[in-house]
Amino acid sequence: MKAYMNNFNAWIKYEDEKKLILEIERELLNSGFHVLNKCEHFFKPYGYTGLWLLSESHFAIHSFPEEDKIYVELTSCVDEPFEKFKKYLIENKEIKE
Repeated sequence: MKAYMNNFNAWIKYEDEKKLILEIERELLNSGFHVLNKCEHFFKPYGYTGLWLLSESHFAIHSFPEEDKIYVELTSCVDEPFEKFKKYLIENKEIKE
């Protein structure tokens, strides 16, 4: 087996973190990922960082409400769930430069 990693990262339009967290968790599972753990921090007065540890690698979010954007990154060693989740992000989130 050859070692390789799929990686997708993007800036998306800012939206409420609590709503987004629930949506992300649902879509990770729907895509076929297995969530092992989650670590998160809500900054004061605003901002959020979350990391989902997946058996297939990881997914991270960093929000920047003051700039109206959120950075997302998915890294996975398994193609099918990676492509499904990437497609979900591209089709359902406003990608920003």
